[in-house]
Amino acid sequence: MDWKVEFYQRENGNIPVMEFLSSLSPKMRAKAYSEIELLKEHGIYLKEPYVKPIKGEQYKGVYELRIKLGSDASRIFYFTYHRDTFVLLNGFLKKTDKTPKLELEKAKRYKEDFEKRCEDE
Repeated sequence: MDWKVEFYQRENGNIPVMEFLSSLSPKMRAKAYSEIELLKEHGIYLKEPYVKPIKGEQYKGVYELRIKLGSDASRIFYFTYHRDTFVLLNGFLKKTDKTPKLELEKAKRYKEDFEKRCEDE
């Protein structure tokens, strides 16, 4: 099966994941792109340590793509849209063990916005 990856775009045209990727160091950015390629290749069959579902009913369907380079870590939140498409929502540098609630809420908001706008089309 061919898996597709889309980047969530806000109504103002900004693409949060692209903004995040461009903020990374060249090595971390390259690692992030290679992990996105892994997601495209393996789809829902890609498991830990590369991907992990977000816990909590309010975040149902949201996953994190886990990117690690040396001691640095970053995450990109995404969800599955239809059967064969992953929508990348937002990303952040992981500085603590706990995922920041602000980032989780942003991913949830972006997912809801994407789904609502797709329904309206």
